[in-house]
Amino acid sequence: MIQVRNTSDRWGGGAQLLHWLMAIGIVTSMVLGWVMVSLPMSALKFELYALHKSLGVTLFALVLLRLVWRWVNVTPAIAADTPHHEKLLAKGVHRLFYALMLLMPLSGYVINSAANFPLNVFGLFQIPNVTPSSERLEAIASNLHLGMFWGFAGLLVLHVAGALRHHFVLGDNTLRRMLPGGRR
Repeated sequence: MIQVRNTSDRWGGGAQLLHWLMAIGIVTSMVLGWVMVSLPMSALKFELYALHKSLGVTLFALVLLRLVWRWVNVTPAIAADTPHHEKLLAKGVHRLFYALMLLMPLSGYVINSAANFPLNVFGLFQIPNVTPSSERLEAIASNLHLGMFWGFAGLLVLHVAGALRHHFVLGDNTLRRMLPGGRR
């Protein structure tokens, strides 16, 4: 039976589901962003922008849900034998991830709003623009969004490398604790 809530030594099914949904969504959104900006003006480019924006709104909602989930659940402890500097690095990477998971969609929303484009979420509803039309604000938000993209990419490399190191080099259960059905 799947344990939905976290325990002191393992991430529960709820946290795992949110983690992996967001991982897939974030990587998809990053790839879409990379591809869409390189395309010439076309119907495909606009469709990819619409999908990227809808994913951004969805990911923003999921990170809010994920923060609530973390607040109402225990956070599994980092392995006791982990060196202090590695614990600090892990906590720092996770805090930066959360900051970027909140700030990237917000900067995307500011770009969209300042450009006076509609924000139609999967054709289901529209989110109104909250900023005046402004090329300067759009440019500032675009630069921040791009910088955060590269920061997120770097954190993602650190995160995956750390998980793989724990699994294959150290042989501990750090990665297994976030996998469905992973043994202790």
